[in-house]
Amino acid sequence: MSIKIQNISKYYDEQLALNNVSFQVNSGEIVGFLGPNGAGKSTTMKIISCFIKPSEGDVFVDEISIHSDEIAVKSKIGYLPENNPLYEDLYVRESIGFIAQMHKIKDIKSAVENVIEKVGLSKEAHKKIGQLSKGYQQRVGIAQAIVHNPKVLIFDEATSALDNQTEKAVMDAINNLSKNITIILIAHRLNTVKNCDIVFKLEKGEIKAQGTFDEIINEKL
Repeated sequence: MSIKIQNISKYYDEQLALNNVSFQVNSGEIVGFLGPNGAGKSTTMKIISCFIKPSEGDVFVDEISIHSDEIAVKSKIGYLPENNPLYEDLYVRESIGFIAQMHKIKDIKSAVENVIEKVGLSKEAHKKIGQLSKGYQQRVGIAQAIVHNPKVLIFDEATSALDNQTEKAVMDAINNLSKNITIILIAHRLNTVKNCDIVFKLEKGEIKAQGTFDEIINEKL
């Protein structure tokens, strides 16, 4: 499922957060968006996910405009924000099941068990979320983001607060997801995007470079 971003700009009052940004993400790609805080990464993803509207421009998810059918676009996207919103008093299955119910999934039990296995939560699934390590809590977030079988997954700084070992485990879980899913990783650390098919480098609301991970780190672009 492709994503086409056409000339999007975003103003917050008089502050320009995105300046005429265009790019395309192809179906099945793992794509990284790299840049410092305030570069416009999260704003771009919130526009794609229909959390906010652009001031100018359009986004097409599977050829559906965010302006024409917001509900259809949202149904195709799974989104895990930087501050993973979890209810720590809920059990793992209970929490994922609640999200599945919100998406009106018919066979909730089967859907929950499927994503628990897919993200490596089977040994922890009997626990309350508050009993889990940060790494496993992030896996719960990933499970909630994919329980409705979206075609696009957006992870916004999903590993920013994790140590290196835990980050690797979470990234392995992300990289092992179906190749039919388009995955977008938002990061400010190079290590997070090293396995991406393509990396976009954002600064001050503009795309300054794009290419492979090696091309970006070697500053060939």
